[in-house]
Amino acid sequence: MFKKIELKNLEIILILLMCTLIAIGILAISSATSFSGDTTPLIKQVIFFLIGLILMTIMIFVDYRKVGEYYSIIYTIVNIVLLVVLLFGAINKGAKRWIDLGFIEIQPSEFAKIAMIFCTAKLISLKNEKINSFASIGKILLFQFIPFILINRQPNLSTSIVILTLLVVQLFASNLKLKYMFSTAIIGIIILTMGIGYIIKNPNQQIIDDYQRSRIVAAFTDGDTQAESYQTSRSIDAIGSGGLYGKGIYKGAISQLNYLPESHNDFIVATLAEEFGFYGIIVLLTIILLFVARGLYLASNLLDEFGKFIIVGYVGMIAAQSFINLGVVTGLLPNTGLTLPFVSYGGSSLWANMIGMGLVLSVVMNKEENLF
Repeated sequence: MFKKIELKNLEIILILLMCTLIAIGILAISSATSFSGDTTPLIKQVIFFLIGLILMTIMIFVDYRKVGEYYSIIYTIVNIVLLVVLLFGAINKGAKRWIDLGFIEIQPSEFAKIAMIFCTAKLISLKNEKINSFASIGKILLFQFIPFILINRQPNLSTSIVILTLLVVQLFASNLKLKYMFSTAIIGIIILTMGIGYIIKNPNQQIIDDYQRSRIVAAFTDGDTQAESYQTSRSIDAIGSGGLYGKGIYKGAISQLNYLPESHNDFIVATLAEEFGFYGIIVLLTIILLFVARGLYLASNLLDEFGKFIIVGYVGMIAAQSFINLGVVTGLLPNTGLTLPFVSYGGSSLWANMIGMGLVLSVVMNKEENLF
C-alpha cells in the first residue's frame, strides 16, 4: 500500500505554487477579518494548512497503483458516506452538506471530488482501448450518476456539476475520438441551456431548490435590490474600488467593514482585488495558470495512463473551480458557493485539495518508471 520514495524526485515547482496560493489566502483571510478583531478564522486556516501538510505527505507515500486496484470499493464507500450526509448530515444555511464531529464540521463532497477523480481515472484507464463507443461512454456516465445525484440532493448543484466537468476533462485526455466528445458536449450544453431558460421562465416548477433558482435568476437579472445579487453587487463594488494598484493591505473599506458577506471565503478574490488591485489579481491568476500548466505538462509526459488521468482530473478541478469562483465574484455566473482552491477559507476544501496534491506528487515521483 505504501512505497519508498526518493526526495530528489519531489516536484518542487507544484509545491511552491501551491504554498504561494495558500500564503496569499492566509494573508487575505487575515485582512478580511482584521477589522472585527476576530482572529479565529486566521488561526483555524493556519491549523488547517498544517494538518493538510500531514495529509499530503501521507498521500505521497501511498502507492496509487495498489490502491487503484480497489477503486470499486472506494467508489462504494464514497456513495455510502454521501448517503449518510443526506440522511443524517448537519444543516447549515439550508443545506445538508456536513457531518458534525462536535469540534469540527466535515464536508464529504469536497473529498468526494478527489475520490471520483481517482476512481474515474482508474475506470477510464481500464476501458481506454475500447472507449470509442456510446456504450462505453454510457457506462462511464452511469458511474458518475449516483454521486452526482447524492451531492445534488444535499443540495450542492455546483459540486455535482464540477464532478461531471472533471469527467469531461479526463475523457478528453483519453483515446476518445473528437466526434464522441463533441456529441456528448453538445448534448450537455443544449440540456443546460434549456434547463436554465426553463427555470427562469417557470419559477413555480419545483425542479431545483428555491435558493438555487433565486441565484440563477439573480445572475441573469439586473438590479441591486435582489437579496441573492447583494453579494455579487458588493463584490463588484470592491473590485472596482481597488483600481489598478489597490488600496493596500488592511485598507479595503468594503471588505473590512463587513459590507461584503463571505469576504474571507467564497468572495475572497474581491478582498484581494480591493486591496491589491487589478495587477494583484493578474498575479493571482498567473500563479493558478502556472499551476495548471505545470500539471498538464507533467501529465503529458507520463506513460502510465492511470497516473495521467489522475493529474489531468486534478488540475482540471483546480481550473474549473477557479474559473467558476472568478465568474461568480465578477457577476458573470450565478452564486455557486464554490471556494477558490487553496485561497478561500475552509478546512474540508483545503484538506481535499492537499490530499489531491499528495496524490499527484505520488504519481510524479514514480517518474523513473513512468516518464519518457
